[in-house]
Amino acid sequence: MNNNYINKVENTLTLARVKNWQKPKLNESQKFSIIEKIKKKLKSNNAVLVCHFYVDGIIQDLALSTGGVVSDSLEMARFGRDCSQKKIIVAGVRFMGETAKILSPEKKIFMPSFEATCSLDIGCPQNEFNNFCDEHPERTVIVYANTSAAVKARSDWTVTSSCALDIVKHLKEKKIPLIFAPDKHLGSYITKKTGADILNWDGHCVVHDEFKSFELKNLKEKMPDAKVLVHPESPDVVVELADFVGSTSQLLNFSIHSSSNRFIIATDNGLIHAMRKKSPNKSFFEAPTAGNGATCKSCAHCPWMEMNDLNGILSALENSTGEIFVPEEIATKAMVAINKMLDFTK
Repeated sequence: MNNNYINKVENTLTLARVKNWQKPKLNESQKFSIIEKIKKKLKSNNAVLVCHFYVDGIIQDLALSTGGVVSDSLEMARFGRDCSQKKIIVAGVRFMGETAKILSPEKKIFMPSFEATCSLDIGCPQNEFNNFCDEHPERTVIVYANTSAAVKARSDWTVTSSCALDIVKHLKEKKIPLIFAPDKHLGSYITKKTGADILNWDGHCVVHDEFKSFELKNLKEKMPDAKVLVHPESPDVVVELADFVGSTSQLLNFSIHSSSNRFIIATDNGLIHAMRKKSPNKSFFEAPTAGNGATCKSCAHCPWMEMNDLNGILSALENSTGEIFVPEEIATKAMVAINKMLDFTK
């Protein structure tokens, strides 16, 4: 990731943190009032709330209580495509809204915060990525879901962390050389697991890149009975300390079915809300982001995911703010890569 885009990530992060800090603090009565309005508007608008595990727990609970879904990005895309509602509120980050629109062009897609984005998306700009791919025309292009619609349109396959290994194994069996973008840590993990010939783009997630192996080792020594669950967007040295590595949904399922009662979680702490709900008698602890070299840009929670709030959801329903549009030419090309993933995983 060059300095221009490092600076863009930093500037956008700062803006997100400032906007989150400036948001009005709601008391319980105000939250209840807004939630009741949202419930009525969802029903009257033939709308559904679809959200990621990383958004605030109150939004996760609202989605589930109103017939929506809380899931990883793959199941969010599938749910949005298959649901009967004609209006979808996507609580997550921008690429999730774009994916929903690509798969459901006839539906109206809105986001509580139009500015909620992702460092992986920012760090993989369309023009630079196109040039990179053009320099290696012999390679099949795989892009992670955490990319813009335009980057997906340049790809041959789109993957999520829950299906990337299986798809890359499938392509390796055919001896196909690959480009993988944008997360260098996930790309490194896939390369080690599959032995595939992969040329990785240099990007990272500001949340997962913050986890520190030295501090995690110390925590493991203090809690030897705790299972360490790690998302593969984390650095190699953190992944190596894991008892289990997987996508958000895979980490959740492991925590549910494991006989262990204590877990250290190395992914966005928004997932811990779902873990505690599914396993109320178990204990969950955030993996440390402190230690040597720590910057605490995220402190285990994505500032862009935090931009999703109740007022934003209500505004999308009442005022049609944050509507997502994807140019038809881009959507058509991106659809091919996304549908390959959906067909492979169905």
